[in-house]
Amino acid sequence: MYGVVTRNAPEVDWPDFDMGFYEVKDVTGRAAAPLPNAVNMVSCFGDNAAANENPELVPVDDEGNLATRDRTYFDWAYICPTNEKYRAGLLEIVEDCAEQNGDVRLDDVGFPRAEYCHCERCTRLFEESDYDDWFAWRASVITEFVAEAAERIPGRTYLTLYPDPYPGHLYERAGLDIDALAEHVDEFVVPLYDVDYGTTYWLETIAKGFNSLLNWSPEEQEGTPFSIELYAVEVDIDDLIHAVEVADAYAKDVFFGYDASNAAATLRRMKADEQEGKTFDGT
Repeated sequence: MYGVVTRNAPEVDWPDFDMGFYEVKDVTGRAAAPLPNAVNMVSCFGDNAAANENPELVPVDDEGNLATRDRTYFDWAYICPTNEKYRAGLLEIVEDCAEQNGDVRLDDVGFPRAEYCHCERCTRLFEESDYDDWFAWRASVITEFVAEAAERIPGRTYLTLYPDPYPGHLYERAGLDIDALAEHVDEFVVPLYDVDYGTTYWLETIAKGFNSLLNWSPEEQEGTPFSIELYAVEVDIDDLIHAVEVADAYAKDVFFGYDASNAAATLRRMKADEQEGKTFDGT
């Protein structure tokens, strides 16, 4: 199955795609009304607007550095996952999305990096918890949030993962306990973005790594399913087709990000190539 990820509402209905993901809240903080004909997406703890308006929401490391986009490694600003008021607002957005469409995708879930967060609230909550290990406590915070969100989603719960399948990396980096999250998530989505896909050996390596991490068998359709999201903006169609072919071999489904026209053209080319490859004896 092929889908599109977009900020443009009309594109989710294009006949080239089997499904559409629509950004209701993105990392800029931009908000849009959820759609009844799309899987609505919510950027949970990535929010430039909220961080700019209230820096106290932003996670800090043990040296007091804010997790904002002006720092190395960060493309957007983060919000601390233990902020109850912000979390409550996210859950309200999830509820609004679920009222329009039973399937919802949670994006940007987790702590920003392994060294976060050491704000006064996180420090206090960890000390008051039953956990002796800080990483285990962080994971419990994220799993609890995802569980609360999934309770509000009557259909399929999607969760985006940072593209690092190496054992322990997602746990240490973002507080994502994959086994615990799999109890609440129906399908993971892994963005594997490139601006040209001139080579795809790295795409295959990462995809196969997620097969192992999630115990997902594309042949048997067993384990915790994951789909791959490819970048489609101004990517050469032939190169994008090659990337799709690799992703198809490992993932449940393939989605195209942020250029519906190029994605649709790619799918039409693939369909035409399949038809040209068929032969008939005419008898």
